[in-house]
Amino acid sequence: MFFRLILLLAASLCLTQCSSTKKRVYSYDYKSGKTCMLLSGQAVPPANLPEKVMKAIAAANRIKDKPYRRGGGHGKIEDSAYDCSGSVSYVLHHAGLLDKPTTSSGFRKYGEKGEGKYITIYTRNGHAFLVIAGLRFDTGGNGYRDKGPRWTDDTRSLKGFQARHPEGL
Repeated sequence: MFFRLILLLAASLCLTQCSSTKKRVYSYDYKSGKTCMLLSGQAVPPANLPEKVMKAIAAANRIKDKPYRRGGGHGKIEDSAYDCSGSVSYVLHHAGLLDKPTTSSGFRKYGEKGEGKYITIYTRNGHAFLVIAGLRFDTGGNGYRDKGPRWTDDTRSLKGFQARHPEGL
């Protein structure tokens, strides 16, 4: 009887923990004065963000809607088309946070582990994207793939991605 009670308690605890596990998804949650708004495809930041974050947003706004090209942005920061990691490299470079372009796999060693306060790079083998002040900058997912860098507030699964962030941001 005692053994059954312990077994029942352990099973109950396991089910409770499993059901309360946080889903790994990016989901836009606008907070006045803290997150960017999406207006006609452009990120509109709140006024009180750190300078490097404002520069990152401005850089992403410059290349949004550029076409996708595999390897775009890798040979040189200024390019006519960008892939996922080329886009991330461009944004971080123009914010003063990266010296030279890198690959999606290379971003797995960039900065610090975990989500940042203002900028998070989500990376895995084969893909990388940014979340800056709550808004996602990505070249794929949610019905569009390889269309070039875009701002989006669409939800996206984070399964398989590692979160990294620039030191202090």
